[in-house]
Amino acid sequence: MFDLGGVLIENDTFSRLQTLLPQAMAMPLLKDKWLQSPTVRDFESGKIGSQEFASSFIQEWSLPVDEQGFIAEFVTWPRAYYAGVKDLLATLRQHYKLACLSNCNVLHWEKFAGIRPDFDVAMSSHLPGVTKPDTLIFEKALALCDMRPDEVWFFDDAMANVQAAIKLGIKGFHCDGFNAVRNCLDEYDL
Repeated sequence: MFDLGGVLIENDTFSRLQTLLPQAMAMPLLKDKWLQSPTVRDFESGKIGSQEFASSFIQEWSLPVDEQGFIAEFVTWPRAYYAGVKDLLATLRQHYKLACLSNCNVLHWEKFAGIRPDFDVAMSSHLPGVTKPDTLIFEKALALCDMRPDEVWFFDDAMANVQAAIKLGIKGFHCDGFNAVRNCLDEYDL
């Protein structure tokens, strides 16, 4: 089970967001603020739509952009699969059930609709209405995959998500970028 942004998909969220901020912020603080943002969590859990997200996010983060400009920018933040991802997924899929579990939103999920066939199960947080690291999203993913926690290997770039998975009995691995995923898979002969 793979996270998408920052694991399988190149993600410019934090570098692009940094350019919009009125004042630069240290990257670890920026990532923490993003993960704890009520506006981000509401959007990624499907509780608010795109326009409300843009309006609330601009206000919460004091961004000097309008809603339309922000949405146009926001849609570009996740870019594409890292080079080699499709080949690796095809190889893995010959031996394993593959799933993606992503904190995502309607805009990015639509942008990447074409990747869903690469997985046996593809789940975005905005659909069940709950985000990682909430235990409920992992339980829902396990049910969709028809797997027990001890049968699942989970790769994510957010340590809080990995820790939540591990608490449920899932084998969790912190992988920041696709090279880290490949190294982890090689280390465990997967």
